[in-house]
Amino acid sequence: MDRPMTIRYAVYDTAIGDVTILADEKAIVGLRFGAMDPIGCINEENAALYDGIIELNQYCYGQRKNFDLKLHPPGDTFEKQVYEYVRTIPYGKTMTYEEVAKAIDEPGAGPEVKEVLTSNPIPFFIPCHRVVGEGDDPGVYVGGVELKKKILAMEKTNADREFHPAA
Repeated sequence: MDRPMTIRYAVYDTAIGDVTILADEKAIVGLRFGAMDPIGCINEENAALYDGIIELNQYCYGQRKNFDLKLHPPGDTFEKQVYEYVRTIPYGKTMTYEEVAKAIDEPGAGPEVKEVLTSNPIPFFIPCHRVVGEGDDPGVYVGGVELKKKILAMEKTNADREFHPAA
């Protein structure tokens, strides 16, 4: 019989506010905006959390444009397909919900893509903030539209910035 994985969490103060990152032994499984104490989770870092904190810090300071983390978002096949595709949208770029739907061979499923991204369990690491509505519509964001606009502005500012990690 498989034992359920223990979920650990860490609260981290980022450049855009506190976040609570959740991970099992192998991967990041959640990110929540604000400091919280998730029920049933242990406040104890592990390797996945540590890597997530380091990469998120680098991202917030414009030093990282892609995350190299193992992620394990819950969801059905369609949701996982959306999450996987959204991870390929380049830093500083945006796509519409319908463009994402077409890219995953589900034309006309823009509203369903929007619904999936509205409840993205791992924002930032699955950069749903890069998916917007048509025209000037910023769309929705699990952290609120104002935060989405702030993150997109930060990416636009840092888009041409080069990151050279220390050897």
